Amino acid sequence: MADPIHERPLRILLLVALILVFLGGAAASYVQTDGGRIEIRDVRFMGTDGTLMSGLLYIPDGVSAENPAPGVLAIHGYINSRETQDGFAIEFARRGYVVLALDQTGHGFSDPPAFANGFGGPDGLRYLRSLDIVDPDNIGLEGHSMGGWASLAAAAAYPDDYKAIVLEGSSTGAPFAAEGTPEWPRNLAVVFSEWDEFSQLMWGVDVPPQMVEGEKLKTLFGTDETVEIGRLYGSIEDGTARRLYMPRGTHPNDHISTEAIGYAIEWMQLNLEGGNDLPPSDQIWYWKEIGTFVQLIGFAIFLFAAGGLLLLSGFFKELRDPLPEARGATGIGRIIAIVLTVVIPALTFFWLQNQGSAWFPVSAFWPQQITTGIMVWAVGNGLISLVLFLVWHFTSNRNEGATNDNYGLTWAGRLEWNKILKSFLFAAWLVFLGYLLVAISDWLFKTDFRLWVVALKPMSRLHFQMFLAYLIPFTFFFLVISTVINGQLRWVHADGRPMSQGRSMLLNGIILALGIIILLIIQYVPLMSGQPLPLGEPLLTIVAYQFVPLLLLTGFILTYFFRKTGRVYAGAFICSLLVTWYIVAGQATHFPF
Repeated sequence: MADPIHERPLRILLLVALILVFLGGAAASYVQTDGGRIEIRDVRFMGTDGTLMSGLLYIPDGVSAENPAPGVLAIHGYINSRETQDGFAIEFARRGYVVLALDQTGHGFSDPPAFANGFGGPDGLRYLRSLDIVDPDNIGLEGHSMGGWASLAAAAAYPDDYKAIVLEGSSTGAPFAAEGTPEWPRNLAVVFSEWDEFSQLMWGVDVPPQMVEGEKLKTLFGTDETVEIGRLYGSIEDGTARRLYMPRGTHPNDHISTEAIGYAIEWMQLNLEGGNDLPPSDQIWYWKEIGTFVQLIGFAIFLFAAGGLLLLSGFFKELRDPLPEARGATGIGRIIAIVLTVVIPALTFFWLQNQGSAWFPVSAFWPQQITTGIMVWAVGNGLISLVLFLVWHFTSNRNEGATNDNYGLTWAGRLEWNKILKSFLFAAWLVFLGYLLVAISDWLFKTDFRLWVVALKPMSRLHFQMFLAYLIPFTFFFLVISTVINGQLRWVHADGRPMSQGRSMLLNGIILALGIIILLIIQYVPLMSGQPLPLGEPLLTIVAYQFVPLLLLTGFILTYFFRKTGRVYAGAFICSLLVTWYIVAGQATHFPF
């Protein structure tokens, strides 16, 4: 039989998973509401051309129509969502500001397409000013990356309707954004980190420290001399104030930097009237991040515990087949196969994703540009891996007596479609149960499951429609990869005995993620040594972050469920459903539905 499943430990593990999900959610909720002193509302409002916009509204205790408060519009960057701004939103709200953390157009739960209507910035400012609990003459704008451009779009559309602006990892004059002058935008702080990947795009310099000598920044600050970090230029009273902050960190690190968030707080306190004098150094947002990370860990544990228990149930019990005899690669051939499995995804990461945009323009069927690029990368790697696997099988391993049974593909040489279908139903039911946990957390705590840029969130109806379109290509990829790591690269001892389940899971997770880890090291060692990214591609480099934990987890899942079912299908289907959901819900939608 396949590896044994022990019911009692799995029940205990399931209980632990649920405790982590709900305890982490309760802790995150307690922090983001500042112990009940901040109300958080999930709001929808109508924007330009009937575009439905989404946001989280943070309302401090004591704020009312009779006692309006200053307001801050906080806007995330490209391929993020409103929750990404939680560090800023929590800390602004703790200082007495009403905060609207906006989903840009085409992001989160706001209607597509992305980039439309000034990224949603003008609509967000107009909505915030319309609230009777907000002082309409006392509003600040804060935006990270493309959210900075959304803030600039709002400032350009309503030049008299805000008092100050913070550009986090952003700039004036970049694509889609208005050019800055010493007089516009009003009272501007630029927070640009020392290792920000986008210095060339944003400020026309190779690395961020050079921006103080750049003509673009000097023109914006109204000086011919080197811009001094931390110095106040211009006048707050006249609306010409300028200040440059340069925290230590990368572009996405701004979201989890007490330094970067503290600078934004400091600037708003200098420019907005009202609120309280809580110092910028007094921050608690990171405890919320820890809470949602605990939820994410609980979710991962849930998949294994609930999946194991489901395989003990009457309907899915027949999926428990004997583990087939291992007939994988050995010797130097095994080493070559492992190296190729590690290296090929990293070598193709940038090229195939960029080709995806050219080969498959945005359409109603595949409407997310970045998701389509990831899909092309996955399918491309699946095809390369499949060809290499077939060459190995037909030139070498078949002569050793290996069959598709040994790879976990067939049963006595036949495809049993009823078991394959039942494997898909098993995976769908398990992922649906996991989805319910995320949806309940969103309803109960107003949290998704996240750590930094790794976030699992509920889907909208449109997201689900896109999920179905992208599912088949990702399923192909995971079926191939599951066959490679569980067939060609199965871990056994010298005497043929299977290696322990835990060790096999760890090794396969490392094999799948190691190439991306090496790619990130190649990019970031030079950057943090004062050089530009050697391979360029700042956006896709940041996209690569999340594939480290994602590929680790899929390696664990593929191995665990192969060991429990003796076949590749259950694990591959779980991974395809999970990863497609994860990517689609977190990406920008570009097609104008």
